[in-house]
This record gives sequence, structure tokens and C-alpha cells, in this order.
Amino acid sequence: MVILVTGVAGFIGSYVAKALIDRGDQVIGIDNFNSYYNPKLKEARINDFLDGYDLKLYRLDLADFSGLKKVFSENRIDKICHLGAQAGVRYSLENPELYIQSNIVGTHNLLELAKQNEVKDFIFASSASVYGGNTKVPFSESDPVTNPVSVYAATKRTNELQAHVYHHLFGLNCFGLRFFTVYGPWGRPDMAFFKFSPLISSGQPIEVYNHGQHRRDFTYIDDIVAGVLAAVDRCAGYEIFNLGNNQPVGLERLIELLESNLGKKAKKNYLPLQPGDVIETYADISKAKKVLGYQPKTKIEEGIKNFVSWYKDYQAIL
Repeated sequence: MVILVTGVAGFIGSYVAKALIDRGDQVIGIDNFNSYYNPKLKEARINDFLDGYDLKLYRLDLADFSGLKKVFSENRIDKICHLGAQAGVRYSLENPELYIQSNIVGTHNLLELAKQNEVKDFIFASSASVYGGNTKVPFSESDPVTNPVSVYAATKRTNELQAHVYHHLFGLNCFGLRFFTVYGPWGRPDMAFFKFSPLISSGQPIEVYNHGQHRRDFTYIDDIVAGVLAAVDRCAGYEIFNLGNNQPVGLERLIELLESNLGKKAKKNYLPLQPGDVIETYADISKAKKVLGYQPKTKIEEGIKNFVSWYKDYQAIL
């Protein structure tokens, strides 16, 4: 198959592209290489992590409809795996317009071009953040998601609604994937485990929000990729799936594991809950198990060990 992967220089996108090519699919990749975090890491994912892989790459913003139209005119695309987005809860508080353009306008452009070019399968990234301040755990796909607490979360919920419209009106098969705190080698520098590592290593204090009382359903990248590929292969109708680990981990436990693998104790600066943050994420993955055959396998101890090993090798470029 020829699969369009957006956000191909991103964390999840680069892994998904690699897995698709490894199994024999052709990947058309799109990324705008923006400066939300150091573009050197995005370039390294393409030039190092995907070195030797036959990837057709377009450096393009998803809000550029005419540019996207050219991609579709130059390639026969079988499926769209839409993983590109402006990420980050806290950043969305300061730069909301970036999220509207990238996440809402960009997704609309892709859906419209899928319709025009008769690409029937549209797999897209949503987020656990859509559950907002929900207190019932674990989070289930059947729970109401009407109270987002960040602009980022609101845009991801909007993506789910946009996809449903195109499924209902035009028959697109749309699978939305609510990712739960994805981590691992080549991860995003704005994530806690990544932000903490250089600070702990250099003896600088780390900022521990909500006085360390956060719990996150950390999900290792290899498990997420397996779920994404299953969604690519089984996309039919309109469905939303949680892709998490189903085992929330406390923030203090994450810090302990980083300390152990880095060989340094953390200096902690405890701070209150940040606006837009949620206290706990916890995925009910029974639907993904049943429909996608999804089964996360990587424990947090193994995942953090793998991340720190990679981090030590690549910190010079970060």
C-alpha cells in the first residue's frame, strides 16, 4: 500500500513510517519541521533513525491546502495516517492560533482531499487529553468528553467530530486513536521524562507540578506503533480507540526510575497544578484489545531504561 503519514519527522510518525516501510508499504511523508522544539531532533529522526529507508518526504504545512493538493496529485495514496499536529498542552495556552491552524484547519484539508481523491481510509491521532477533567477511571471511549481543559484538547476533540462528519456524509472510514503519554527513544523534548533527564544529569532542579501527585498512563512507543498499524489494517466505519498501557504510574515513580538509570539524584522544586493539566490519565483498552488485537507489552522499568540509553547517545544533538 501507499500510505500518507503526516508528522513523519515527529516522534510517533517516524516510528510508524519505519514500521510501515519495514513490512513493505510505501510511505509518503509530510512534516513542516517547525520550531516548537529543536528541529535538529526532527532532522535526526529522518537522517539517522530513518537512514536508508525509502521515504518520499514533503516539507509542508498541513494548513497549506494548495501544497497538500499537489501531494495528492503527484501520488496515488491508498490510506492516510494523520499523526501530524501542534502538540503540547501548556504551549497551547500561549499560542492557541497555532493549534487552530495545524490541528483543525490541517485536519479539514486532509479530510477534504481524501474525499476528493477517493481515499477511503483515514486513521488519525487524537489524545487522552480529550477526557479533560473526567474523574471516572479508567477512561473509556464511551465516557462523555464535553469538558476539555486546554486548547490542545479542544482541537483533538474537534478532529474526532470532523472525521465523523466526513464518515457520515462521504463514507470515509475513520479510526481515531487516543494516545496516552507516549514515551521512548527519539521522544519529544517537551515531555516530562525528557525534560527531567538533562536537569537531573547536570544537578539542576526539576519542576514537579501538582506536588508530584500526577499519575500518567505511560505507553511505550513500540506498543503504540503496533496499535497504529492494526488500525491502518482494520480501518472500517467510524471508531475511536484508547491506546494506552492500562497501568498508570505516579510522577514520583517516574523520577525514581530516571534517577536510577542516570545515576544521579534529582533536586525537586515542587509546584502547584498547572492550568490545563489533568491529575491522572488511565486508559480502558478493552475495545482496542477486542477490535485491534492491541496488547501493550512494555513495562515502565524497561521503557525508561531504553529511553535513557538512547538519551545518553544522542544528547549532544538536542
